Amino acid sequence: MTSSNSLTNKQELRFQSLALLTIVAIYIVVLAGGIVRGTGSGMGCPDWPKCFGRWIPPTELSQLPANYQEIYGAKLKGEIEFNPVKTWIEYLNRLVGVLSGFLVFATLITSFSFWRKDRAIVWGSLAAFILIGLNGWLGSKVVSTELAQYMITIHMLLAILVVFALLFVWVRSQGAQLAVNLTKRKESGLRWLALSLILVTIGQVVLGTEVREALDLVVKKLGYQQRENWISSLDWRFYVHRSFSLVVLAGHLTLIYQLRKLDKRRTLNWISNGLLACVILEIGTGVIMAYLNVPAIAQPMHLLLAILLVGLQFIAILALTPDILLSKKVRRNLEVAHA
Repeated sequence: MTSSNSLTNKQELRFQSLALLTIVAIYIVVLAGGIVRGTGSGMGCPDWPKCFGRWIPPTELSQLPANYQEIYGAKLKGEIEFNPVKTWIEYLNRLVGVLSGFLVFATLITSFSFWRKDRAIVWGSLAAFILIGLNGWLGSKVVSTELAQYMITIHMLLAILVVFALLFVWVRSQGAQLAVNLTKRKESGLRWLALSLILVTIGQVVLGTEVREALDLVVKKLGYQQRENWISSLDWRFYVHRSFSLVVLAGHLTLIYQLRKLDKRRTLNWISNGLLACVILEIGTGVIMAYLNVPAIAQPMHLLLAILLVGLQFIAILALTPDILLSKKVRRNLEVAHA
C-alpha cells in the first residue's frame, strides 16, 4: 500500500512539474508574440504553415524566387526587400507555439493519473488542449487576414484562456497545500474584487492592442526620424489607457492589503508579492514607453507582465474558493482535520 501511495505521489509531482513547465512555455509564447508585434514581424512569413513556401525559412535573398515580390507582395506589409530578421522572428514564434502545443498534450496525457482521484484536473487539461489547438488554427487566420486587428485580439484572449485552464489544473493538483485556513472562510467580497481586477486588466490589455494599432499608423505616417513625436500624435485611446492604470494600481493595492491581512502565511503571501511586483513593473514599462519613445523591448515586456498579472489574479480567486480549489474528497478530509 505504501509503495502504491509513493508511486501515486511521484506521478502527481511529475504532473505538477510538467503543468508548471507548460505554463511557463505559454508565457514564452506570449512574450514571443509581443516581440513579433513590437518588431513588425507579423508578416515575416507571409504564408502558413510554410514560410515563403519552405519548411525552413530562407536566410538570404538568393534562396527566394526572383519574382517573390509578385508572389507575396500584397502580404509583405510594405517590406520592399526580403527581411531575414523579421522572417526568423516570426518563424521562431511559430516554433515556440508548436512546442507549447506538444507540452499541453503531454500535460493532458499525464493528467490521467488523477482520473480516479480528481477528474476535474483531467477535464481542465483537456480544455487547455482544445483551446491551444483552436488558438493554433487561429494563428493561421491571423496570417491569412494579414494581421487583422480583431484577429490579433481574439488570438491573445484565447491564449489567456489557455493560461487559465493550465493554472486551474496546476493549482488544483496541489490544492490542499494552498487552502491553508481558508476552508471555512467566506471571502466573497475579496473574490469579487479579484474577479473585477481580472476584467479590468484584460480590458486594459485589449485597449493596449488598440493603442498599438494607432501607434503603427503614426509610425507609418511620421517615420522613424520623428520617433520623439510618436506618443504625442496618438489619439484618446492612449490617454484613457494611461489614466486607467491608476485604477488598476489602486485596485491591486487594495487586494494586496486584504490578502496580507487575511493570511500572513506563505499561502497567500507569495501571491500578493507577485501581484505587487507585476503591477509596479507593468506601470513602469508603460511609463518607459510613454516617455522614452517606445523602446523595442518595452512593449513585449509590458504585454507579458499584464498576462502574468491576470494569471496571479486567477490564482488568488482559486485560493479563495475552496469549492473550486479542492475536490470533495480533499474538502472532507480537511474539514475532519479542522473539526
